[in-house]
Amino acid sequence: MSHSPLHLYTDGSCDVETNIGAWAAILLLQEEKVVLSGVEKDTTHNRMELLAAINAIHHLDKTQYSASEIIVFTDSQYLVGLPARKVKLQQSNFKTKTGKLIRNDDLLKQIFELLENKNLSFTKVKAHQRKTATHNYNREVDKLVRKTLRTFLKKE
Repeated sequence: MSHSPLHLYTDGSCDVETNIGAWAAILLLQEEKVVLSGVEKDTTHNRMELLAAINAIHHLDKTQYSASEIIVFTDSQYLVGLPARKVKLQQSNFKTKTGKLIRNDDLLKQIFELLENKNLSFTKVKAHQRKTATHNYNREVDKLVRKTLRTFLKKE
């Protein structure tokens, strides 16, 4: 088990005209950089942000990579705010005041399960940052997710 925190950089994007979205993650595993990405149809921006984090963490589980702490860097205020909303969402059984299931309840349940089973935190970073002299993985994952989505949309 690694004693230093594992850093994950995640981002999601969605084309609102087609409802096709992409997610991407960069995992910094000691000396190795792992890049993950995917595309989903009939989706939303928030769903892609959630999937980026979930898929990155599931990748760690599949490869049996363990870390004492996982820090997810994201530009998604929605994702960063979830731990503070966890109890309220669970108490409402993920339903609105009118009794309908909230959007993304399936993914929210997965995020909350990960929060319970791992030393996991989310750190908000500024979106769409400019290039600087130091390497910026948030900027890299932002460019990756937009490229993944553009490439897929060209094929459609």
